[in-house]
Amino acid sequence: MIELQAFNIEDAQTLISKITDERMLLQFAGPMYHFPLTEDQLEEDLSNPDRRLFKIVDQSNGNAIGHAQIFLKEETFLLGRILIWDDNNRGKGYGKKVMKELLKYGFSHFDKDTAELNVYDWNVGAIECYKKVGFTIDPHIKKEAKIDKETWISLNMKIRKNTFELQEL
Repeated sequence: MIELQAFNIEDAQTLISKITDERMLLQFAGPMYHFPLTEDQLEEDLSNPDRRLFKIVDQSNGNAIGHAQIFLKEETFLLGRILIWDDNNRGKGYGKKVMKELLKYGFSHFDKDTAELNVYDWNVGAIECYKKVGFTIDPHIKKEAKIDKETWISLNMKIRKNTFELQEL
């Protein structure tokens, strides 16, 4: 089982130490952070009343295994900056559990009918994870990010509250 716990500035060095290069930071956070990740960048997010930052904790041992954020938008809330940082913990179902916990939190704490997220089109494992939770791709929203000589296409995925609640039954 996993638990979302409030992320605070004392957790910053652990997260920063897991972001090893510019590509990893772009995949994890999109273009809003710049490499290297710093406490100042995280402090800015922590001071924003429209953002909730979480550390992802494995309840079986109490260890932090990742990070996630929720951004309040005008009509939706956006799940983002989701990272399970140890490769050994990937493929074990943590992603789906994290998504469900973030959606439970978001739909119960905010008066929003829709949640969304953005994911790079080459990140097939993440896209499949999000689909299993009930997200669908919004074909009308795409963004680009450039790194080195590559262009990464970001897809937008959405889930409505009633879709999520039906899956939870």
